[in-house]
Amino acid sequence: MLPVYRMKPKPSSFPHSMEPSGGDGEVATKRAKPSSDDAGGGGGEDRLSALPDDILVLILLRLLTPAAARTSVLSRRWRRVWALLPELRFLRAPDLHRIGAVLDAHEAALRYLFVETRDAAAGSAAAWLPAAARRVTGRLLFHNLDEGGGAQEDGDEEIFELPCLESATSASLHLGFLGLAVPPAGVFARLTELSLARVRFHRSGELGDAVSSPRCPCLQKLTVHDSRGLGNLIIHSDSLQQVELRDLSGLQQLSIVAPALQVVDVMKCFYHDHNELVASISAPQLVTLVWIDDPRVPSSVQLGEMEHLELLGPSLYLVYGLQDSTLNHACLSFLRRFKVIEGLIITLAYLPKIDNCQYLMEDMTMLPNITFLRLIVLTNGHAFGASAFHVLRMCSGIRRLLLAFPATDVEAQKTCPSGCICGDQHNWETDQLLLNCLQEVEITPFRGSEHEVTFVKQLFDWATVLQKMTVSFDYSVTESMAKELCLVLRNFSRPEIRMEFYMDEGRVKVLSAPED
Repeated sequence: MLPVYRMKPKPSSFPHSMEPSGGDGEVATKRAKPSSDDAGGGGGEDRLSALPDDILVLILLRLLTPAAARTSVLSRRWRRVWALLPELRFLRAPDLHRIGAVLDAHEAALRYLFVETRDAAAGSAAAWLPAAARRVTGRLLFHNLDEGGGAQEDGDEEIFELPCLESATSASLHLGFLGLAVPPAGVFARLTELSLARVRFHRSGELGDAVSSPRCPCLQKLTVHDSRGLGNLIIHSDSLQQVELRDLSGLQQLSIVAPALQVVDVMKCFYHDHNELVASISAPQLVTLVWIDDPRVPSSVQLGEMEHLELLGPSLYLVYGLQDSTLNHACLSFLRRFKVIEGLIITLAYLPKIDNCQYLMEDMTMLPNITFLRLIVLTNGHAFGASAFHVLRMCSGIRRLLLAFPATDVEAQKTCPSGCICGDQHNWETDQLLLNCLQEVEITPFRGSEHEVTFVKQLFDWATVLQKMTVSFDYSVTESMAKELCLVLRNFSRPEIRMEFYMDEGRVKVLSAPED
């Protein structure tokens, strides 16, 4: 058993034990003592202290936890009120050992506990997490800001064991690459959500056992991001509904058997040099499958019956590259498994430099029959009209379109260099395309580049029955620019189309359709 460190507090030091976790100033070392047990102390009537505990708790919940703890010096009446708080928040806590002492002394069950620290060691995490496991009945969040990058050598790292969270319903642990051992026994009886990020797993394979139904009977959502050492993840769960796995360096085997599973999102988990890659998913109720990973993997992924699948997102597709692109081959082979599906996510990617590359869109000859398309275009400043047109031509029966232009590393490059080969494909502006089922279009984030404006203008011509278009501007677009772009796009529109415009995806409306 790995060591667990605890500290027993002195009853008279509760308020002072809270000090390092605050960030709202130091407590004076000396305070004027009240002349009586009343918080007023000056002979006046103390009506505040006369309030019942539940009202005082509501008042203290509006304070940061250290400030709430310091009210215990006011009088005997206030001495224990802060210990009844159902929520505690420790921001920028430098000494996690003191937090363990505070939790041991706390009287109330915690529906919410948040602890934030910087560059914590494994021993300090082990000092308070067992107390949290005993006290938390709701949501537990631990965020270790790893400013040093967490770049320890595996042989030199400290390890601590995650206590069994028997009462918590949700746990989110961002460990800053601390070494973590999953407990080999114990039941997470009430846990419905578990999120792990920047973890160095000590014993590969034990996570799958811990989150499977015998030990985690209520788990509905599992998220594991940016972690190392998880060689295999084998899950058998009757309750699991959503799995999100991203950037798991070293994963070699993934097996999920979950009859209630509805969403699987896998990204960059199998990018390594091992030849033995095994992945299988048995989820008959699956609704959404997003798989963006190693080109070798999709062909080896074993998928069971998925009669309810509605949204599919394969790996990204290179618009320009080598003729025998393994990435594109993997994407197309994955798509060929599905003939009819409700929605499809297609990600078209332009390399920053495409000189001496070939145009690869002609290799995409067929897509599933869909009604909703989420088209993501990573332009890197290039003209994207031809590639987007190619996709839409194969999806002419869609009713909804979400067009996304995420920022790329070459975001500052608004247009590609003169003479770039991306301009060679220009027939799309004159070729015929009829999207006579498309009723709704959403575009985000819209920067108003020449390529974007030109494509949207064509979209109005193709979508003959369009009813609504929503445009969310990128954060870089000023309000004055947004209003100018609103006028430009509205000039392309037709009177029957409802136009809505929002600033920087924050859903702050700037302009909408003119009133009738």
